[in-house]
Amino acid sequence: MAQDHGHHHKSHPYHILELSPLPILTSFSLLVVAISAVLFMHDVHHAGRMLIVGFALVVACVYSWWRKVIKEGRDDAAHNSAVQRGLRLGMALFIASEVMFFFAFFFSYFTSFFHAIWFGTLGYDFDNLMTTGKALVWPPEGIKTFDPWDLPFLNTLILLLSGTTVTWAHYCVMNNDRKGLVQGLGYSVLLGVLFTICQAYEYSHAAFGLSTNNYSANFFLATGFHGFHVIIGTIFLFVCWIRAIKGQLTPENHLGFEFAAWYWHFVDVVWLFLFVTIYWWGK
Repeated sequence: MAQDHGHHHKSHPYHILELSPLPILTSFSLLVVAISAVLFMHDVHHAGRMLIVGFALVVACVYSWWRKVIKEGRDDAAHNSAVQRGLRLGMALFIASEVMFFFAFFFSYFTSFFHAIWFGTLGYDFDNLMTTGKALVWPPEGIKTFDPWDLPFLNTLILLLSGTTVTWAHYCVMNNDRKGLVQGLGYSVLLGVLFTICQAYEYSHAAFGLSTNNYSANFFLATGFHGFHVIIGTIFLFVCWIRAIKGQLTPENHLGFEFAAWYWHFVDVVWLFLFVTIYWWGK
């Protein structure tokens, strides 16, 4: 770093971050959430309150951290082309890690499926297959699945429509159409909320529980974590909507919205795989 009249000048295009306690605080908060969630599942006393405190800490840390990042790009002009390339790479790697996260659920689902069809639901029942020549059924007997062309199909249409409104909003921001940007993001947020409401209604009418069998556990974990991602994505888009209203998103500076759009399209694609494999093919 060269020094000139008491000021430090960068000899590179990258943004050097100031020391901050937010990364370690966020990690600690997530650890609290993970531990308290496990304790809550085992009915440990006061684990529910500990879980709420953990979520509150995560929200506070994320709010402070993202607010600082927004300020760096908006007021400090720190997000030049080199920094933006790095941020885009980071977001792409994050989404790749999310893909592997959901891959684990699909792997678990298909593993349970093949065990049920070929080797039995609770063990390797070769005798049943060899003597009768018939494979066991999937989903397991006693499971009343959802009609894929009822509420699940409606939720599919809702998410696909939200993907088009997000794309519309991105087109508007690139063409400096602030009114269209605000409208597109507003519709996207409403559709995200509607999806969550429909999924909550679906869960309330499920004929099976999380611990009923392998099918039910895979169903609730896969669709439930997707629903959690929809909530996160909706909040992401809501923050962008507020920023759009304030005029903070421009054709030259809208990296946060770009990442929100990437994340939302990822959520859309995961749902299509869930609809085909769990709701339709797995019926």
